[in-house]
Amino acid sequence: MTAQTSAFVDRRWTSPEGLSLHARDYAPAAGPARPPVVAIHGLTRNSTDFEAIAPLLAQSGRRVLAVDVRGRGLSDRAPDPMTYTPDVYARDILALMDQAAIDRAVFVGTSMGGLITMALTAMRPKAVVAAILNDIGPEVAPEGLARIAAYSGQPVEIGSWTDAADYAKRINAVAFPHYTDADWDAFARRIFRQQPDGRIDLDYDPDIAVPIRAAGAKAMVPDLWPMFRRLAKKKPTLLVRGATSDLLSADIAERMKKAAPAMAYVEVPGVGHAPMLDEAEARAAIFEFLAEID
Repeated sequence: MTAQTSAFVDRRWTSPEGLSLHARDYAPAAGPARPPVVAIHGLTRNSTDFEAIAPLLAQSGRRVLAVDVRGRGLSDRAPDPMTYTPDVYARDILALMDQAAIDRAVFVGTSMGGLITMALTAMRPKAVVAAILNDIGPEVAPEGLARIAAYSGQPVEIGSWTDAADYAKRINAVAFPHYTDADWDAFARRIFRQQPDGRIDLDYDPDIAVPIRAAGAKAMVPDLWPMFRRLAKKKPTLLVRGATSDLLSADIAERMKKAAPAMAYVEVPGVGHAPMLDEAEARAAIFEFLAEID
């Protein structure tokens, strides 16, 4: 991979109510025009989650927009925390497409990003060419959701990048038991940001957890099967699952496959929630899937 294909530019767009939002915009390599990719991260993450796969997708000839959902990364924080919901996030993505003159795209959605992708399909079906759902389905396992809810939005005292790496390992080691100290340091630098005064803070608004807490246990696990069936019936869909995922259980994945027999599927061994998509198995499945999408 060359430096040129690894590079991105910072793109900003405006939400319907005026927030300034950010995406990493990777230009495609030369060749026939193909539908671009919009990559959407999970609940507490940001666009840096795609820093390994996005350049490869761009090199294959697809423009890639890896977004910072409102309240994360370089996007504005919302004055009203109750707007931190998938339907609002989906409207933000549609605003990006409108302002970037993108009529249709392939969506890669990790965890919450997959929920946003399903919502987008319901709001503007023609905008979705195909979907890659990364370790997420129309329902989620309660134990995985409880684990994520336990740390989301909680204050954490970080005095150094070593502390940050320790925190990253503490909450994610179950998903990546093979990671080295260097991997955890790199992980920490994706989920934390150093402020001008030297402080190291989590790179998201703690208030993203407000709607989750307000919804209560039952509403935290909505029934999205109708949305999923609509997506997988009408659009080419690939499901990526971490083999040890505690959010997308093997049972839920099997039911998804039965509900959508044409859906492509790959399981990433030795990884939990959620694969980073740089794993060999995930990468191969993604490029095989995208080879047929024009």
